[in-house]
Amino acid sequence: MNNSIVEFLRHASATYHPGWGGPEYTDWQDEQMSWKNTCYLGDWSFLWEVQVEGADAMRVFEKSSINSYAKFPVGSAKHLVQCNENGKVVGDGVLMRTGEQSFRTQSTTAFWTAWLIHNGNYDVTVTKPNRFQLQVSGPNALAVCEKVTGESLTDIKFMHFRTVQIASVDVDALRQGMAGEIGFEFHGDAAHVEAVREAILEAGQEYGIRRLGRRTAMINHLEAAFPTGGWHYLADMFTPGFMEWMQQEFDMLGLSGKIGGSFTSDNIEDYFLSPVELGWGKSIKFDHDFTGRAALEREVESPSRVRVTLEFDKEDVIDIYSSLFDDGEPYQFLDIPHQQRWVAWADTVRSEDGEEIGLSTVPGYSFFFRKVLTLSYIDPRYSEPGTRVQVVWGAPGTRQKLIGATVATAPYKKDNRRADLAAAGPAVVSA
Repeated sequence: MNNSIVEFLRHASATYHPGWGGPEYTDWQDEQMSWKNTCYLGDWSFLWEVQVEGADAMRVFEKSSINSYAKFPVGSAKHLVQCNENGKVVGDGVLMRTGEQSFRTQSTTAFWTAWLIHNGNYDVTVTKPNRFQLQVSGPNALAVCEKVTGESLTDIKFMHFRTVQIASVDVDALRQGMAGEIGFEFHGDAAHVEAVREAILEAGQEYGIRRLGRRTAMINHLEAAFPTGGWHYLADMFTPGFMEWMQQEFDMLGLSGKIGGSFTSDNIEDYFLSPVELGWGKSIKFDHDFTGRAALEREVESPSRVRVTLEFDKEDVIDIYSSLFDDGEPYQFLDIPHQQRWVAWADTVRSEDGEEIGLSTVPGYSFFFRKVLTLSYIDPRYSEPGTRVQVVWGAPGTRQKLIGATVATAPYKKDNRRADLAAAGPAVVSA
């Protein structure tokens, strides 16, 4: 069974993600600079969402996730992480507490939460609201968001939200920042998305706002070290019956799973990762019983892999492109700024003496740092910044190359998400 799943995912056709609208709006280089110099508007309305309400609503999340609920007031949010019995991630996403017995969650946690309720004995109701999610992030984000809402937002703490108005529409303003910068997500009824989007773009025009296209959208996750399911890791969505049920209950937007990269195993579980490996160890709280707790208690005591960023050697990247102009089989193409189709990537990482020490995910080119980077999960013994490693590049059965790489911190870019809004400097006016 494991082998058949791996074979299917290895040979599946890669699909283009329908999110973010067009591939580019200005161009990917200009768009990449927006969250360093000005700000961007990104559209995450494609994320699946469920609303869970009722007496057992909190219990659904307590039993299934690593997160603590000892302090979770209405109007706050968490990075929700749900695992299997072996402590490997099934899904992650944002969880918002909208009332005493009311919660909303987006992304793959919407699937798993709905599945658990479908199969469990919970006193709750589940709905699938049709809502938009528009994200504004970057140094000028606060100025743009205050202008478009017509009010101060400096009272909103990180991972908290409250209702504001944009274009006479009530929306939830959630403070977060997937680019590692000050940011807000605006959530509201999908019927009003065009009016809200146009109002944000108009307000942001004087502050140099850019729209974020799919060619570069995931670079902010790479620089800021936000591993994303189906891209930087393969979630365990292979519980018997779950996949078929999920495809019946949710619009999958034409997406299908696929794995790529040089790493090979007949065991699908070798592709799964834990919250510890993904860098989410601080979110694991053992103040409640949850699925995967015993496995994670052991792993926290002695991690086998930790998250780092790898910098690819420039010469080796150039050699990959150079092979396109030589006779014979070229190396597998390294697309920049990153691959354009949705693939859970896993390349083998080796020490300089050839020992296999971990996995490297999909590479991406940062125009700001002028480097090809990857989020990687490697043996802690090799995790010190500056350590030299090698990445095996090329799918099995193709011409392969060892890419020299240097270990760096993750996040690679300084994390400014929690900056004091009251102390934020004046916005940079840019064309």
